[in-house]
Amino acid sequence: MSVAAKHEKRRREVLTRALDVFVEEGFENTTFQKIADRCGITRTTLYIHFKNKKDVFNYSIKLLLDKVEEDIRVIQLDGSLDGVEKIVAVLTAVFALLEENRRLLSVVLDYLLLLSRNGSDPGARVRRRTIRLRHILASLVIAGIKSGEIRPVSVKTAGNFLYGFIEAAIYRIAVLRQESVGDMRETVAVAVRRFAEREPGDAAG
Repeated sequence: MSVAAKHEKRRREVLTRALDVFVEEGFENTTFQKIADRCGITRTTLYIHFKNKKDVFNYSIKLLLDKVEEDIRVIQLDGSLDGVEKIVAVLTAVFALLEENRRLLSVVLDYLLLLSRNGSDPGARVRRRTIRLRHILASLVIAGIKSGEIRPVSVKTAGNFLYGFIEAAIYRIAVLRQESVGDMRETVAVAVRRFAEREPGDAAG
């Protein structure tokens, strides 16, 4: 195993233990020393992998978003799916990853509440982190419209509509502590297929 691969493996091991600390202590009360203690290493050793606790936190979010985008790329390239099916598959994949990362979501919620209490704008942080995901959803809508599989709609409105399902899933998992959002999958399938239905007055494809 290369040095870079060992370093990455160690970072992921630290992350797993650090999330336990964040969940137990809350973002504000978590310290670099507590993370080091949980990992059984010194702060000096921890500094080799991360700059501070926020760096640990940001890295965990990056891993989740990277995984989301990786799964989405596979779906986008799947020629067996039509435009509507791809959107449903993307949202379903995101739901599954959110369920798998419920501990991280609870930490994110704690962090956003902390920002709000301190007078910062949590919405701005969320928008910066999710802009690529929003663009992907919009691109799927555009592709569906161009292929004639989705009726002409406002791409911005459709994108916000689709992203709203992701926000709802996050709320259920992080706030309501639901183990699964499985019931949302069928709701999404029905709602997204509505895009494929022609309204009176729509131009023929």
